[in-house]
Amino acid sequence: MASIGIIANPQSGKDIRRLVSYATTIDNNEKVNICKRIVLAAYGIGIEKAVFMPDTFTMGYSVQYQLEDDKMPCCEIEVLDFNFEATMADTVQAAAMMEELGVGCVVVLGGDGTSRAAAKSLKKTPMLSISTGTNNVYPAMMEGTVAGMAAAATAMMEDPYSVCIHDKRIQVFVNGEYRDMALIDAVISDDEFAGAKAIWDPVKMKHIIVSRCHPASIGFSAVPGAYRIVEDADPFGYAVALGEGGTLVRAPIAAGILTPMSILHSCELPLGEAYTVIADRPCMIALDGEREVKLFAGDRADFIVSDDGPWRVLPRAALSRAQQLGMFRD
Repeated sequence: MASIGIIANPQSGKDIRRLVSYATTIDNNEKVNICKRIVLAAYGIGIEKAVFMPDTFTMGYSVQYQLEDDKMPCCEIEVLDFNFEATMADTVQAAAMMEELGVGCVVVLGGDGTSRAAAKSLKKTPMLSISTGTNNVYPAMMEGTVAGMAAAATAMMEDPYSVCIHDKRIQVFVNGEYRDMALIDAVISDDEFAGAKAIWDPVKMKHIIVSRCHPASIGFSAVPGAYRIVEDADPFGYAVALGEGGTLVRAPIAAGILTPMSILHSCELPLGEAYTVIADRPCMIALDGEREVKLFAGDRADFIVSDDGPWRVLPRAALSRAQQLGMFRD
């Protein structure tokens, strides 16, 4: 049975950065509408089942009942059964269960943090991320219909990886022990507490390590991106140290706001080589925009860019291949 998974984060796009920038807000009702378009488009290509993550807004059930009320022909809809916590752990668990079920592609609605959480569990299942969060470097702005078609086409191909890119990731080690990972950026800031999780104060940022960067991105990776462009397919990452007296750049670290930042020094990071920071005071490491790992004075943090991240679907490539395979023909 051809199937896809759908992870829609009801908390995405609602953090403190909404108060300090002009980011777009996509409410949960609109996320339900996007999911309906994903499901209908996937069914139109030939998907037989869509598996949803459970959540506090009951998006999977809302999609099911609303499509039934509208008498729309649709695939089977299943909502995973587990005790969810309304935290990132739900995404991690849902992604793991979807991969175990053998879905052909997982569609993720959220920001960089939601994609990161799903990527922790998706080792072989292709992932397609739609932007509904605050920092949206990894997810793409995409119409739900296109996402549904691309996810379905990928799930139904004999070689789904032919329309994917094997992304990089940043592995984080503290005192030699693996602690966590990021897809786009890891930022060391002078914050001592996780607080509201989302990092937003540029004055406190000391180091930014990225798997890729470009000035067209909105978020912390735009800082090194304003200085040097690193593409997703480049076999290396990049790192910058920040502080007074360096090269000044203006970077869009938040929607609508270009912030002056001073880069003291920078370096290219070949795959597998560590960028090392010794903490001189308590601080936090933010991963894809969210404070996750605390460092104490004297701790050693190593950041290693590797090429074993998730398989990310390239929608245009997927739909081009679908057309060549005749998936749009009766």
